[in-house]
Amino acid sequence: MRTEPSTKRAVAFFDGQNLFYAVKYAFGYNYPNYDPQALAAEVCRTRGWHLAGIHFYTGIPRIEDDPAWNHFWTAKLAVMGTRGIRTITRHLKYRNQTVALPNGTTTTILVGQEKGIDVRIALDVVRMARQESYDIAVIFSQDQDLIEAADEVKSISAAENRRIQGRLRFPNQPYLLQYPRHQRHRVDTHRPSDL
Repeated sequence: MRTEPSTKRAVAFFDGQNLFYAVKYAFGYNYPNYDPQALAAEVCRTRGWHLAGIHFYTGIPRIEDDPAWNHFWTAKLAVMGTRGIRTITRHLKYRNQTVALPNGTTTTILVGQEKGIDVRIALDVVRMARQESYDIAVIFSQDQDLIEAADEVKSISAAENRRIQGRLRFPNQPYLLQYPRHQRHRVDTHRPSDL
């Protein structure tokens, strides 16, 4: 096993919609007024890690689908970019969805859905592990499909005989993944609302 660096480089990967729902759940906010840079910096500061980068991923509506939210996200992402945050977007895909109403009836509404965000996060996590761009990946997402990316990072860690850590943060189930120590998952006691 290679010697671990005294100061570990951390890169934060944010699923923007998942972060919004976690903030809404924890604090009751109805719009995405969060600051991923402040959150990532605090997580790294409290653990003694060097924050080496932030990647923020989100779906946004096309201007013809929702001009107000398109403008909001274009402006918010532009500000993030001026702060050194790498932003990655995909246009929302709209589909009809049937929802139950409180009176027991149903109605069909047009709902915007993200497509490809989780795949992009997974690809970047794996690519950057191969490039040795981080010692710790801090992934803020509810999508447990990202465990597949974590498994690939475990393989990289074992093949290259180096330790790579990952923190996958789920709003109700945060897990700490450490590699390659027996390929185990250990429950982390910190909830996102505590950060």
